[in-house]
Amino acid sequence: MDNALIELMTIATPAEEITISSLLLKASPVVKSVLAILVLMSLIVWYIIVYKWLYLRRAQKESDAFMTTFWDSKKLDEIYRTSEDLNYSPTSQVFRAGYIELTKLKSGKSGDTMHGQMGDLENIERALRRSINAESLHLEKLTSFLATTASAAPFIGLFGTVWGIMTSFLGIAAKGDASLLTVAPGIAEALVATAIGLVAAIPAVIAYNWLVGRIRNLEADMENFGNDFLNIVRRHFFS
Repeated sequence: MDNALIELMTIATPAEEITISSLLLKASPVVKSVLAILVLMSLIVWYIIVYKWLYLRRAQKESDAFMTTFWDSKKLDEIYRTSEDLNYSPTSQVFRAGYIELTKLKSGKSGDTMHGQMGDLENIERALRRSINAESLHLEKLTSFLATTASAAPFIGLFGTVWGIMTSFLGIAAKGDASLLTVAPGIAEALVATAIGLVAAIPAVIAYNWLVGRIRNLEADMENFGNDFLNIVRRHFFS
C-alpha cells in the first residue's frame, strides 16, 4: 500500500516548467545560429526604420521650406543661397543642379541661335534629370534591406523550425519514447524560430511600404519641380 502511494505521488509530481529562455538555451547549434541571424536582422531593420523616418521627415520639411522660398522669391541667386542651407531637401538639390548648369550656359553665351538655345535647354534638362535620379537613389538607400528581410526572414525561421523538428524526431527515435512530455520541448523550441522570423519580417514589410510611399511623394515633388523650373527657364531666358 505504501509503495503504491509513493508511486502515485511520483507520477502526480508536476513536470519541470518549460520557458522560452530554457528552450533557447537547450536549442541545437543550428537553431541558435538561425535565431542569432534573425535577431541581428531585426535589430538592423529597426535601425533603418528609425533612421529613414527621421531623414525623410527632415527632407520633407526642408523641401516644403524650399518650395515656399522658390515661389516667393524673384531672384534665382537668392534662392540658390537659401538652398545651400537645405541639404536634406532633394528638391533643393535638383534646383542647384539646374541653376549651376544655367549659370554655365549663360556665362558661355552659347544660346545665340535657335539651335544653340535648344541645345542649352537640353543640357539643363539633362542636369535636372541626373540630379533627380541621384536623389531618388539616395532616398531609396537601405530600403532594399527591409524588402529582403520581409521576404527572407520567414523562410530562415522556417528552416530553423524544420531543423529543430527533425532533431526532435531523431531524439524520439533514439529514446523510443513518443510521449507528449518528450515531444513538446523539441517542437516548441523549433516553433520559436518561426515566431522570431515573423517578428523580424512583419515590421520590415510594414515599414518598407510606408517608406516607399513617403519616397514616392518626394520623387513626385522633384519631378514636378523639374518641369516647372524648365518652363521658367524657357520662358525667361530662352524666349
